[in-house]
Amino acid sequence: MSRTLRFAPLVILLVLLTGLVWRLATPSDTTIPSKMIGSDLSNVRAPAALPGRDGVHVGNAFRNPRVINFFASWCVPCIAEVPLLQELKRQGVGVDGIAVRDRPQDIAAFLKERGDPYDAIGADPKSNVQMQFGASGVPETFIVDAYGVVRYQHIGPLEAKDVAIIRDKWASLRK
Repeated sequence: MSRTLRFAPLVILLVLLTGLVWRLATPSDTTIPSKMIGSDLSNVRAPAALPGRDGVHVGNAFRNPRVINFFASWCVPCIAEVPLLQELKRQGVGVDGIAVRDRPQDIAAFLKERGDPYDAIGADPKSNVQMQFGASGVPETFIVDAYGVVRYQHIGPLEAKDVAIIRDKWASLRK
């Protein structure tokens, strides 16, 4: 066997390892653009989840743009998201919640224990509203303009860096 052939497997292995390291160091863009942007959901309504609270009417032209957060009391990432939603509310952003596949007593306990960042809370016991929004799970957050048109979608739990992004996108719709 010639010397060149003896080193061929080593050369092939080095090329494969180099390709793997390069791919790991420079991942492809994992951003998935939302197909819901621009969708008119003005007719979507979620009835009140709790007595004495308003439900969510997505297309209420008498209100400012809204952040709509799909959550559930049984969702662990939703717990971590509450302080960030409260920060948005402190900054003047209108936040509505839609409780997915949840019971009123569990929602009330969740809000009492974790805090209540929501101006209105709608109930979505069979995920119908969630499906209309094209949401794949909880938590998921949308910004809709005052006419009920989706302008932004955030899939998954919010992180601290997302607060400024959502606030700014919401504020740009108020002008």
